Amino acid sequence: MRSLRLKVQKFIDYASSFGLRIYGTASEISQEALQDIMRAVEGEPYADVLSMMLLRSMQQARYSEHNHGHYGLAADYYTHFTSPIRRYPDLLVHRMIRDYGRSKEIAEHFEQVIPEIATQSSNRERRAIEAEREVEAMKKAEYMEEYVGEEYDAVVSSIVKFGLFVELPNTVEGLIHITNLPEFYHFNERDLTLRGEKSGTTFRVGQQIRIRVERADKMTGEIDFSFIPSEFDVIEKGLKQSSRSDRGRGSSRRSDKKEDKRKSGRSNDKRKHSQKDKKKKGKKPFYKEVAKKGAKHGKGRGKGRRTK
Repeated sequence: MRSLRLKVQKFIDYASSFGLRIYGTASEISQEALQDIMRAVEGEPYADVLSMMLLRSMQQARYSEHNHGHYGLAADYYTHFTSPIRRYPDLLVHRMIRDYGRSKEIAEHFEQVIPEIATQSSNRERRAIEAEREVEAMKKAEYMEEYVGEEYDAVVSSIVKFGLFVELPNTVEGLIHITNLPEFYHFNERDLTLRGEKSGTTFRVGQQIRIRVERADKMTGEIDFSFIPSEFDVIEKGLKQSSRSDRGRGSSRRSDKKEDKRKSGRSNDKRKHSQKDKKKKGKKPFYKEVAKKGAKHGKGRGKGRRTK
């Protein structure tokens, strides 16, 4: 549950970076609020990415014998089924529609078998989705092997701390690893950006860039791109300079503090020395006092003897 809230919070932070107003929190946000967000971004270049992030922030759909409605559609009652040839859960719904009201025995039979069928169908569907993704990645990599070295215009589909994923118009997606970029880039997790330390070149989701196909591996399904500077590049030097000036201010503050410490240290030393000097001047050595007292007593005693 905590990981789910973190995903929702990440979606809220990312949507907010586009100036969208979010009504609700990660733990309490209504279906209507989410629908309003998606309606507000229709037609925007980042709409597909935002939609994908929203889907990933939701719990995985699963089949159940209980009615839980549909969170994304804000529906209290929901049953999804299409053609019965597509998957077994659809076939089961068709059978229930046809046979459920015929007799009490049939209804009891469905109540007994549906929990196990729902669990098995959920597990099998996840396996099918994973197999579909692997095959799709393999075939796309096989297709792109013939285009290694070619340059294309592409769109940044997602950004992570180790690089950015870029999608071509033909839906082929590849990775530009952060080590293959021309300089050091800072990753901002809140607004999902990568910003060059020296140039200020910034990558955002939905941004158009120029790429070259560097590698395509059919066995692993991996495709690697490299970044080519172009007129699409966005440079945010203002943010970069302000961060430097902040650093300068911080260093000057630190140096001022150090100087103050030195001055205060010197003044303290002076005070200590002056106090010691005063003590030395005010206090005479004990033997001088004793000698003085002895001299006084000696004079008195001598005079007394002579008078006698």
